[in-house]
Amino acid sequence: MACTSGAAAATSSSFSSSSLSQLQLQSHFHGQQSGLASSGTHAESLRTLTMRVNGHCCSSGGRGGGFGLGRRRAFVVTCKVAPVKKTVVIGLAADSGCGKSTFMRRLTSIFGGAAKPPRGGNPDSNTLISDTTTVICLDDYHSLDRYGRKEKAVTALDPRANNFDLMYEQVKALKEGKSVEKPIYNHVSGLLDPPETILPPKILVIEGLHPMYDERVRSLLDFSIYLDISDDVKFAWKIQRDMAERGHSLESIKASIRARKPDFDAYIDPQKQYADAVIQVLPTQLIPDDNEGKVLRVRMVMKEGVKYFEPVYLFDEGSTINWIPCGRKLTCSYPGIKFFYGPDTYYGNEVSVLEMDGQFDKLDELIYVESHLSNISTRFYGEITQQMLKHGDFPGSNNGTGLFQTIAGLKIRNVYERILADERSVLNRAKI
Repeated sequence: MACTSGAAAATSSSFSSSSLSQLQLQSHFHGQQSGLASSGTHAESLRTLTMRVNGHCCSSGGRGGGFGLGRRRAFVVTCKVAPVKKTVVIGLAADSGCGKSTFMRRLTSIFGGAAKPPRGGNPDSNTLISDTTTVICLDDYHSLDRYGRKEKAVTALDPRANNFDLMYEQVKALKEGKSVEKPIYNHVSGLLDPPETILPPKILVIEGLHPMYDERVRSLLDFSIYLDISDDVKFAWKIQRDMAERGHSLESIKASIRARKPDFDAYIDPQKQYADAVIQVLPTQLIPDDNEGKVLRVRMVMKEGVKYFEPVYLFDEGSTINWIPCGRKLTCSYPGIKFFYGPDTYYGNEVSVLEMDGQFDKLDELIYVESHLSNISTRFYGEITQQMLKHGDFPGSNNGTGLFQTIAGLKIRNVYERILADERSVLNRAKI
């Protein structure tokens, strides 16, 4: 913290540590309490501080010649506080209808507070804001609306239908602590609505089709996740969402999936090679020739050597483990449940893989599984189980999708906290 004064600075000889143990330093905040100036940049705020004086102090604005020995007197200093840490940016990539919304609800719950649309804004806004996080849907950076894409015969997955220059500029601005006027893509009308003001949060999550497609945007990410849903599972999920929530017919959904598949393979799927963690959702291997898709095998592929991130492991780090939990401790209906953990390679990178096949019947018994996992970044024993119970009505809460989404959320929180700790360490070293 650098302190300046409009008056002559007091010297250490002007103070006695025995006569003056504390000085109340009064000041005023500039800009909003959130630390943002009216321009949207992080303010260098003035704060009310209590400073212990051990025979000296930083520059003061003492009136009337400063302090004499054995005298207490209030004075005003101007303290330039170091800027708030730049916004931490998380990227979440997945195809449409792959569970991003559920993941976002789990994530924002871990950070505190329910995610809600901006207060008083466009009711069709895609943005979600909680106490700590702001979630931006990258559909808002479509450069063509629904009718423009139809006219040019391109899908929303095609890079030509998206404005990556604006995406990069605005994510960069938010990361640097500046507010932006972000466009809105209206999923109801298919049109581009007037923009909304987004202030830089502590954690910015950019979720959608292309968070890792553009190299410039990818370079801004502090951590990235890809939700990799197999075609069979994706089809079932997309039908359920688009028919129930968006009123689409079954035939229109099938046609949309067929039309999107080439572009998905070309532009979306390759992004998983850049992700720090990939959550794969696959058909079960516990039921031979299963075609119902009700039981899932879920894998969490975690890249080794990522800064601020250590992969989760089961029992013994670096070993290969196949584990069938005791049926008396973890109640499971047919076909049972099986876990796997071990090393692997993924797109040429060394990874650790944690897998769960099957589903459990009683959420509170998940504590048995949690107790055998390490590097899960919980703050207290049973936090994973608590989070799962809290959102027991969310899709996937009885299988690996909910479990691994919850674990990923806890790891993201840990990444955020470690980045902040690093920043504080740098600032503390700068003061010495």
